[in-house]
Amino acid sequence: MNVSLAFPPHPVWVRPAREVVRALLAASGHPELTDTAVLLTSETVTNAINACAAKGCTTSVILHAAWLRPARLRILVHDEATGLPTARSAAPDDEGGRGLRLIAFGAHAWGVDTVDSGRGKATWFELGAGASRAALTPARPAPSIGVPTWTGPS
Repeated sequence: MNVSLAFPPHPVWVRPAREVVRALLAASGHPELTDTAVLLTSETVTNAINACAAKGCTTSVILHAAWLRPARLRILVHDEATGLPTARSAAPDDEGGRGLRLIAFGAHAWGVDTVDSGRGKATWFELGAGASRAALTPARPAPSIGVPTWTGPS
């Protein structure tokens, strides 16, 4: 089972995006991924919405969640804001600035791909069921520029 959701770049859509991912994991038989997937989806969708607000894009944000293998989930969020997200250091009382660091720490793999000659991007992460988090180090972004690497289920 795979899911997609297109929605306006407005903060009210962060919760429905989380719930779509939660429902996918409930139906898939991999509840151990739920907390991490929901948190990272929230961060990725929020980053896309904030980028659209800053850049003035009004086209839909698109969430795709797909099983690449029976136990490997990829979640991709596409927005049409220009520029790439950058990790920054957040002060303890800052409201933002932790999203990419959370994604890097929580995901088994992640990356950002530009689309449409730099007019838009797809931020994605992967989670693997059954992998021990204690054995993992924070993921580094995959080096990729160009067409998004997400091609749907394998």
